[in-house]
Amino acid sequence: DVQLQASGGGLVQAGGSLRLSCAASGFNFDDYVIGWFRQAPGKEREAVSCISSSDGSTYYADSVKGRFTISSDNAKNTVYLQMNSLKPEDTAVYYCAAENPSSRQYAYWGQGTLVTVSS
Repeated sequence: DVQLQASGGGLVQAGGSLRLSCAASGFNFDDYVIGWFRQAPGKEREAVSCISSSDGSTYYADSVKGRFTISSDNAKNTVYLQMNSLKPEDTAVYYCAAENPSSRQYAYWGQGTLVTVSS
């Protein structure tokens, strides 16, 4: 079975840091792009960052550039999102997802982990 297990969320003060983890299983991790998305209350889901497991290329939304860093440990089939200098507007449920290399659609989604940044 395909599984994406997101973890690492929590409550942190503005300016603090958190590291999210996305552990994947059930598919060929090395062929997929793994992305982090977030959805704040009352807002649409937005893409935060993604990384290609095959070549390590990355993408960051403008809102998190310079503060968030995505990385991949292919030996552990795990992608990390290091979030520094957190702001209250980063508060959201964060989801990781895997992009099917054929369809270029995010086919697999994790359950989400809540990040709350207090001011």
